[in-house]
Amino acid sequence: MARCSRSLTRRFLFLSLALVTVQLAGDTLLARDQGHGPVAPGPTPAGTDLHVQGEYRGATYTDRYGAEAAGLQIVALGNREFRAVQFRRGLPGAGWNRVDQFDLQRNDRWHGVRLGDQQFSISICGGVATLRNSANQLVGRLHRQHRCSPTLGRRPPPGAVTLFDGTSTEHFAKGEATSDGLLMAGALSAAPVSDFFLHVEFRTPYRPVARGQARGNSGVYIQERYEVQILDSFGNQRVFDECGALYKTRAPDVNICFPPLAWQTYDIEFSAPRWSTDGTRKIRNAQLTVVHNGVRIHDNVEISDKTGEGKPEGPEPRPIRFQDHGNPVHFRNIWIVHN
Repeated sequence: MARCSRSLTRRFLFLSLALVTVQLAGDTLLARDQGHGPVAPGPTPAGTDLHVQGEYRGATYTDRYGAEAAGLQIVALGNREFRAVQFRRGLPGAGWNRVDQFDLQRNDRWHGVRLGDQQFSISICGGVATLRNSANQLVGRLHRQHRCSPTLGRRPPPGAVTLFDGTSTEHFAKGEATSDGLLMAGALSAAPVSDFFLHVEFRTPYRPVARGQARGNSGVYIQERYEVQILDSFGNQRVFDECGALYKTRAPDVNICFPPLAWQTYDIEFSAPRWSTDGTRKIRNAQLTVVHNGVRIHDNVEISDKTGEGKPEGPEPRPIRFQDHGNPVHFRNIWIVHN
């Protein structure tokens, strides 16, 4: 059995996330992927890293803040390395105050997972993260969470068009499905779109050694012009090219990304730009609302131009593209209501 940690620190400041090296027993049972180390496009036998990676939530007590809820995200980076970040009052989208988050740094190696520095530490054993102070007094326990989007499995309402339910790609001009009924990245809807409400479920792969844009990259390209980014951004800070961003245009209001391999949801309401009668002059920008895993991350935001490598704006409607960026991102339960 893993021993609990005995000496630790905690910083009550907004800090950048730190790389944490830990010693683990056993190896990750995953194939290797073209220079990115272990990779899994979907559920796999749980290796040690996957057993530790994830979200934890519970209660803590400190002299500074008293008793309060706390959340913890641990991100596997491959080769027995992790990044960890703790949140006051809960997890993103589930209690976190959207202000206070701080890192936990490696202290030393032991038989298990230990994160911390000189005053407080966290040991992780059997799905429980135990916090202790420098006197080895219990500060709190956080239990591993497996959150599910409240819109996961949402069924299409009357009048909706089911673009993909796992049985056919007939609503795509270009599209391939896996043998187990998932839509592969690179699909292009057959019909162009104007104003709509779209529900889509997606899953990013487990690519722990990959970094940045190589870590499960895809996107929902509305009218092939405006991209809502898809990426494994679990545990990252919200920026304009991470998951949920209007790519390189606007960061999400909060990073609500679940760990890789978890199914996630986008519920997108889009209003196309309006043009003059002759189509030569735009008179109103596109508008977009995005709900990610049940949390509103863009609220009726105006988009003044195409995003990233999107096609130029114009009066003609275009289809939706589920971007293929060379990463095994998959989709399911896609439906649309045209307004």
